[in-house]
Amino acid sequence: MNKLLVAAAAVAVAVLAAGCGEKQPVTVYKQGQYQGKPDARPWENAQFKNDQVAWEKAIKARNGGQNEYAKSAQ
Repeated sequence: MNKLLVAAAAVAVAVLAAGCGEKQPVTVYKQGQYQGKPDARPWENAQFKNDQVAWEKAIKARNGGQNEYAKSAQ
């Protein structure tokens, strides 16, 4: 019984000590330059072929389909 209690205490100490580790932060800036994935505009893809006007039309059409006031007027 005493050995079991010592083993359980050792496991508990090990688990608690594992939570105290400090992780290194991910550095996305090196020498003042962003090293991560570049952000693209929403219309810069194969579907819209870099056409901002087509993207805006698609967004307006989608938003119009979600307008409950417009749906109830029909």
